[in-house]
Amino acid sequence: MVVCVTMPDDLENWHVVEGYLAVIVIVAVVALLAAGGLFLLFRPRRKAPPPVKPPEAPILPEEERRPAAEEGEGATTTLPPPVKPAEPAVVVPEIEVPPPSAGRMVRLRSRLARSQSSLGRGLLDLLSRDRLDDEVWDEIEESLITADVGVSPTRIMVEELRTKVKVLGSRTSQEVRGLLREQLLAQVNPDLDRTLRVQKHGERPAVVLIVGVNGTGKTTTTGKLARSLVGDGKKVVLGAADTFRAAAADQLQTWGERVGADTVRGPEGGDPASVAFDATAKGIEEKADVVIVDTAGRLHTKTGLMDELGKVKRVIEKKATVDEVLLVLDATTGQNGMRQAQVFAEVVNITGIALTKLDGTAKGGIVISVQRELGVPVKLVGLGEGPDDLAPFDPEVFVDAILGD
Repeated sequence: MVVCVTMPDDLENWHVVEGYLAVIVIVAVVALLAAGGLFLLFRPRRKAPPPVKPPEAPILPEEERRPAAEEGEGATTTLPPPVKPAEPAVVVPEIEVPPPSAGRMVRLRSRLARSQSSLGRGLLDLLSRDRLDDEVWDEIEESLITADVGVSPTRIMVEELRTKVKVLGSRTSQEVRGLLREQLLAQVNPDLDRTLRVQKHGERPAVVLIVGVNGTGKTTTTGKLARSLVGDGKKVVLGAADTFRAAAADQLQTWGERVGADTVRGPEGGDPASVAFDATAKGIEEKADVVIVDTAGRLHTKTGLMDELGKVKRVIEKKATVDEVLLVLDATTGQNGMRQAQVFAEVVNITGIALTKLDGTAKGGIVISVQRELGVPVKLVGLGEGPDDLAPFDPEVFVDAILGD
């Protein structure tokens, strides 16, 4: 901005000009300041950069959080190397000491009596009637057949009872009980050899083969038998030859660990005969007394599987003698169990019966029928779900439990 000022000739008018100049200067300065303020107000602004976070200090264990003054001026702290977490310790199960097998059935008699008393009580009530006509004898016969005694043994028992009742004439309750006990005991046949063959042959162990269909309790029976033998002071090796069911090998190994018995197992779906052979070899190597081989549950109608069972037995016999072939039967299956037993007997020459679930059924007559049909004794009975509820079969205890005290 250019301002032209013409100097006046007289001095008086000069003072007026100075006043004008002063006003003009002030206005110019105010205008400049106003323009600068507007520029600052409306100029584009740059975005401020985000604040930089300071690095976080590492979290130290409690013992390392000490001020520098405690360690001395200018001291350098050396941190220890990181400690790896300790691996969990392998828990070794405590080995149990099972009770001996002797006297087990006597101890479990009350449990057996609770399930079988209905059979004995019904028979005693019928035989104690004042008049025994054909109708009563038909009821007695029906009670025995319903209890799975079998048709042929039932007819023999009824004929014997009818003859002796006629000879006695009047009968007291004790005489009736004695008659029935005599007949039941005769049918159970106390003269059969029920000894479990588990004695070593020099340096070679005895071998027990466990067979049966699905669901009868073979693996559980194998484990309980191992407990019973360990309780009798024997060294046992288990063979998990049920390779079709992985849970069976795990279950058997658990049974073995509880009593200190080694378990030989193979890959899932492997050759059962190979596992049985290896178990027998380990039994010889460890100088065991008994090797128990658990086999897969086989349907007696499957020819190929039954043939495989025969192969298992033949392979074992390359290393040792198969002393016992125990067929595990479910007492609740009744006469169907009889058909199973007959087919298994044809394949592997059954030497004894292990009858399970005898405590939960009033059909204990299967003891009589299976022995009569096969000529094979019942050697073991399962009288509960506890680990020590497998007992050597005692005919007299069994009959007394049926009849009650």
